Amino acid sequence: MTILSQVYASGGDCIISTLELTCQAWVAPVLICQGYEDQTCTTEDERTLTFLASAIDIALPKKGNTAGQSLMFAIDNVTGEAQAKIDQALEAEQRITMIYRMYLQSDKSFPAENPYFMTVLGGTMQGSGVQINAGFFDLINTKWPRELYTTKFAPALRYL
Repeated sequence: MTILSQVYASGGDCIISTLELTCQAWVAPVLICQGYEDQTCTTEDERTLTFLASAIDIALPKKGNTAGQSLMFAIDNVTGEAQAKIDQALEAEQRITMIYRMYLQSDKSFPAENPYFMTVLGGTMQGSGVQINAGFFDLINTKWPRELYTTKFAPALRYL
């Protein structure tokens, strides 16, 4: 039984959801957590990060064998920072990656569960809020074979 399973069954401890958004177009990653207080946590690669408290809502994907699992989350965009970051990523044509981690209030030295590594697939902005959709590796829409057989990869194709 995992630590989170015990917490779900018996209660008593608080789960802190955190998001780390990174993009090569940004100077620093965006670090936010669900709740009313900033949280300082240690990641799985031993980095100590301070996540800023924010009004976020997270909808986890269903656990199953479908290849199209995605995570939806909404951020209350009071200061307009999310809009500016998205505009920077679009102008630079860079991919935004996201890491979702869950910590226990009693132990912030390591995530309570393995983190989810995702790619931001899209989003919408309405009023002062941003809704973002992130997904895992899309196995169904991946081309196969992955290597393209060109004359550089397979020079004998030139004679066919």
